[in-house]
Amino acid sequence: STLPAVMKQINALEKHLDVKLLERTPHGVRLTPAGEIIYKDAKFLFDYSRTSIQNARNAMDRYNHTFCVGTSLLNPAKPFMDLWYEASREFPDYRLHIVPFEDDHEGIVSEIAQLGTKFDFLIGVCDSRTWLDKCNMLQIGQFRKMCAVSRKHRLASKECLEISDLYGETLMMVAEGDSGVNDFIRNDLTRNHPQIRIEDTPHFYDISVFNRCAETQNVLLTLECWKDVHPGLVTIPVNWDYKIPCGLMYALDPPKDVIKFVETVDFLLPLS
Repeated sequence: STLPAVMKQINALEKHLDVKLLERTPHGVRLTPAGEIIYKDAKFLFDYSRTSIQNARNAMDRYNHTFCVGTSLLNPAKPFMDLWYEASREFPDYRLHIVPFEDDHEGIVSEIAQLGTKFDFLIGVCDSRTWLDKCNMLQIGQFRKMCAVSRKHRLASKECLEISDLYGETLMMVAEGDSGVNDFIRNDLTRNHPQIRIEDTPHFYDISVFNRCAETQNVLLTLECWKDVHPGLVTIPVNWDYKIPCGLMYALDPPKDVIKFVETVDFLLPLS
C-alpha cells in the first residue's frame, strides 16, 4: 500500500476507536502512549492467532492419524490389540480411539453400516450375510461352537458334551437364513438328531438371548469367546467340529490407511 493509503486507514481506525494513535511531527510520525498499547496488544493477538491456527492444524493431523475401533460386549476390541501390537510398527504416528456400541439385535445392522464413519474397524465373529453386505471382512481365525446352560441345568457339571447329551433338550440358535454356518448346523441337527428341539433366536444375539437361556432350562448354541458374557451361564465344549469365522471388519470403500492396515495384518498373520 502507498503511504497516503496507509495514513487513510490509520485515520479511519483512530476515528473508529476515538483514540489518537499517532503523533505527526516535523520529523515524521510516532506512536502515542495509547498507540503503543494498541500496537503491543495487536502484535500479541496476531502471534496468538498464528499459534492457535498451528495448534488446530496439529490437532487435525492427530485426528487424521487415529484409528477408531468399535467395542461391545459380544464384539470386544481386545482381540484388535493383538493385531495392533503386530502391525503398529508400520503406523508409528497413529493412535487408537475405542468407541463403544450396543449389541442390540434390532440396531446392530445400523452400527455395522457405520464402518467408515463411526468406526474404522470392528472385530468379531461374522458370517452374517446381512453384515457382509455392509462391510468387508478379513478372516483372522475361527471360534468353536459350544453350548451354554444355566448353572442349575443337569448338564452344567459336564466338562464336555456329546451331541446325544442334547437329546430331549431345547437348543436356542439363530433363525435360519442369515448365517451359512448356523444354517449348516441346523440342517445337520434336524436331519441326524431330530431328538433335539430347536428354538429360534433373532439373527443377532444380544444380552436378552443369554438372559433367556439363564432363566430357562434351554441350551444355547454359543461360542468359546462368549463364555464370560453372562455370569449365570456355564459354557461347555461339545464333541463336534462346528466352527465359525472371526474377522476384522472395515468399510466397503475404505480410505488408504485402513487398506494399508488390513494388508499389513493379512501379511503378518496369515491364516493357518
